[in-house]
Amino acid sequence: MEIRRIAQAEAVEAAGNLFDAVPGRRATERFLADERHHLLIAYVDDIPAGMVTGVEMTHPDKGTEMFLYELGVEESFRGRGVGRALVSALEDLSRARGCHGMWTVTEGDNVAALATYRRAGGVPEADQVVCAWTCEQP
Repeated sequence: MEIRRIAQAEAVEAAGNLFDAVPGRRATERFLADERHHLLIAYVDDIPAGMVTGVEMTHPDKGTEMFLYELGVEESFRGRGVGRALVSALEDLSRARGCHGMWTVTEGDNVAALATYRRAGGVPEADQVVCAWTCEQP
């Protein structure tokens, strides 16, 4: 398995099946253009097997943290350590970029994600609640 940091929209398009929805070209280019946005793709025999995205966030009293935005592993590659390797690679990148921590959010019943995050060293925070807003475009 080889994990590559992606900088070209074409590589994202070639691995589009790893995302929840088909990546949009403009959104992909905007994401990749920001040095604080990171996209890693794991390849097995040059086939995109999984991806993880991370976004650096800086706050005045907390410093910079990496938010693990999304993790996706192609079904035929699940159970082979691809997800764990991607999370660990993002953690290594976070450390290299000077982040003091990394965090993510997932559904409480997402057994696969929780197992992957725990195997990669993640520790669930107790009593956390996620609030979400939908910002509709006029």
